Amino acid sequence: MASVHKDFMIDAQSDVVWDAVRDFGAVHQRLNPGFVVDSRLEGTVRILTFHNGVVAREELVDCDDTRRRLVYAIIGGERVRHYNGCVQVFADGDGHTRMSWVVDVLPNDIAPYIASQMDIAIEAMRKHLGR
Repeated sequence: MASVHKDFMIDAQSDVVWDAVRDFGAVHQRLNPGFVVDSRLEGTVRILTFHNGVVAREELVDCDDTRRRLVYAIIGGERVRHYNGCVQVFADGDGHTRMSWVVDVLPNDIAPYIASQMDIAIEAMRKHLGR
């Protein structure tokens, strides 16, 4: 199984960043506008439409406010047999946030594509949330 790790900074208060991350159904408005163009909730599942037209069904696995950690999994994907993502938010100095985003994915050969899409998503988050 391939694991893609992204650790990055956002020039924003960690409370603000966590509030956007934990709003599972509004990722297209609060966390990643432009990268995610639409999101709708069906219970604990969000159906996302991405900037490139790809649609994914992501199920909320855990949202831990104490640890500021959100875990989700893609279900029923055509291109992936397994996809589990974890985002964690950490305060890092005055007004700065460090985020850790880890995705475990199968098949292994899709990991470079996932990593490149994560890079685009990170830039969208920085643009939207950063000062």
